[in-house]
Amino acid sequence: MKKDTLLQPLSSIQIAELHKLLDKVAEQQSKDFGNVISDIKSDGTLITACDRWSDETLVQGLGSIAPGEDVLSEEGSKVLPTSNAFWVVDPLDGTTNFAAGIPHWAISVARFVEGRPESAFLDLPALKQRIVAIRGKGVWFNGKRLTSETRSPKRSECVSLCSRSIRVLQHKVDQPFPGKIRLLGVSSLNMVGVALGQTVAALEATPKIWDIASAWLILSELSCPIVWLDTDPSRLSPGADLASVDFPLLTACSLDDLQFLLPWGEALMGN
Repeated sequence: MKKDTLLQPLSSIQIAELHKLLDKVAEQQSKDFGNVISDIKSDGTLITACDRWSDETLVQGLGSIAPGEDVLSEEGSKVLPTSNAFWVVDPLDGTTNFAAGIPHWAISVARFVEGRPESAFLDLPALKQRIVAIRGKGVWFNGKRLTSETRSPKRSECVSLCSRSIRVLQHKVDQPFPGKIRLLGVSSLNMVGVALGQTVAALEATPKIWDIASAWLILSELSCPIVWLDTDPSRLSPGADLASVDFPLLTACSLDDLQFLLPWGEALMGN
């Protein structure tokens, strides 16, 4: 990627404005929840008017907060920007839940620098929770600092699967799955649950770049290892169209757990 002459981390003023932007979008989504009409996109997934409004509002807001930094979003441009700093947005991760009246969805906004997330903001409007991560500085949950030691002291026995990774059970029919399966219907929250100690691992079959953007940094800052089972998102080329590119992954709360579950990740990929 081309180098910008000056590339600064977000200022305190920019972060404050970003929180205001997220508050605005979260408030509107909470008002719309339970009163939406959904359509079907060309890829077969659901979309609502709230998805479109949220995407437009976030993209315009980021343009004011960080002028000159392009935005890749689920409902907008899906081409990887060529600027050294850019944003990846999922305006409403969990649209199926949202449209069905299930109060579990997220807003994901991440700033990338030199091909990797540098700042991440993950908001759960229905739960009034917000997770913020800054590369090299840590993670905050509703303003409270998190560390790898803040995970629940009671070891979780749950493993998150997505609706497509659950087919791994068909690949290893002779073996019981080594965990209690959870399907939340929200890719970003499946992954972040590992960082929060809610689950021991997460296996995602077809997440897109906007699904992983915030969770990637949150997991990394809380020392949760990730194995990219196919495409490594840190090795992408500027200008690439990521509309149909998947980033299957396995993440766990420790290297031992990752190695223990890796055969299931490999089975998912047919290896």
